[in-house]
Amino acid sequence: MFDALTAKLTGVFQRLSGKGHLSEKDVDEALREVRVALLEADVNFRVARDLVARVREKLLGVELQQGLNPAQQVVKVVNDELTAVLSGGDHKLKPSPQAPTIIMLVGLQGSGKTTTAAKLALNLRRSGTIMKPLLIAADLRRPAAVDQLASLAKQLDMPVYTEAPATSNALKAATNGVRRAKDLDAPWAIVDTGGRLQIDEELMQELVDIKQAVNPHEILLVVDAMTGQDAVQVAGEFHKQLGLTGLILTKMDGDARGGAALSITAVIGVPIKFIGIGEKPDGLEPFFPDRMASRILGMGDVLSLVEKAEAVIDEKKARELEKKLRQSTFDLQDFLDQLKAVRKMGSLGQLMDMIPGMGAIKKRLPNGGDVDEYRLKQVEAIVLSMTARERRSPDVLDASRKRRVAKGSGTAVQDVNQLLNQFREMQKMMKQFAKMKPKQIEKMMKGTPGAPQLPRPR
Repeated sequence: MFDALTAKLTGVFQRLSGKGHLSEKDVDEALREVRVALLEADVNFRVARDLVARVREKLLGVELQQGLNPAQQVVKVVNDELTAVLSGGDHKLKPSPQAPTIIMLVGLQGSGKTTTAAKLALNLRRSGTIMKPLLIAADLRRPAAVDQLASLAKQLDMPVYTEAPATSNALKAATNGVRRAKDLDAPWAIVDTGGRLQIDEELMQELVDIKQAVNPHEILLVVDAMTGQDAVQVAGEFHKQLGLTGLILTKMDGDARGGAALSITAVIGVPIKFIGIGEKPDGLEPFFPDRMASRILGMGDVLSLVEKAEAVIDEKKARELEKKLRQSTFDLQDFLDQLKAVRKMGSLGQLMDMIPGMGAIKKRLPNGGDVDEYRLKQVEAIVLSMTARERRSPDVLDASRKRRVAKGSGTAVQDVNQLLNQFREMQKMMKQFAKMKPKQIEKMMKGTPGAPQLPRPR
């Protein structure tokens, strides 16, 4: 979402990198470009103006920190101020001492509340609670909303409370649902409320009634991040009527300019607690202001990358894989296992954004580093069509075997040959890395702009 903004800010910083020191003129010219980049990204005018003013004040007349050149000093100050803009309170959900902790989701129709409710339940379930959260369907106005939540709950093996729309209403369903959560001793009760295409008196009264009846610990506004500055206005109205405790921004993997994410907290003073990435059930991430600021400035987000890896990679298998890499015995079955693990972590483009210095490299790749999902499925189908022996020893694949694999995977023989050639090149590269010493690898990496430095051996 922030690719355009990241590219423009990176360009500004690169132009400063060749200067020995920064004059007032240099600072003003650079910050003028920063301000334009923020405005073009649909950041609120006042937010952009105030951020640039604070950065200018900190840069002028301040001695450079030891070890930082002028460009790095600008990046540091902008990063600090960007983090401050994205902050605004406690970004974590805190469980109530007395269960259940009641979370009320609100928002306009089409913002993704129902899907987000299911994603949030899965996220909370994975946080370590023994009992599962209870989903409560209190959106009885939208056709099939109750059925949608029930279907999502079934897919995720989550308990759900529903009432028939013909014989109930939102207030009754929410009240009875919370009562059911107490009976089940559920740690969390997530109330999915109704929305409208726009804010109206009837909608707000319904939400106010539910709030007074169930007394939620958290009232989270679900906002479509692609709605731009309208999202700030909507959030302000909901906050005025209900007293929001947090925000969930959906569709953060879209191609919108992203200004709403940078403006909404600063304007209304409510913290972002989660961001929605993709349509999959696990596509909801906790929000960290400092990590988001680093991503926007092209500095990566290594902590989030590590957390994603830890969630999908088995430690024992990782050690076995490391041994195979060192011994150059990495085969197609290992390749398939790693492909599946990486796909669980997200798109290649998203992962590259989390690695410092990879933003610029990503732009030079086909499709901006986003690998065609169809191609990944095709590769998976080809490997799955091989026998166990063929995966371990691809060299046994003669013309007859390749025709069988192609037919079994619904591909052409040339697709099979292309995969095998790419795999052999990968094996050669891995053998070279296995023979290299850490200092040699570090020397090679220094030739890559923005590449992270490897730790020296002790």
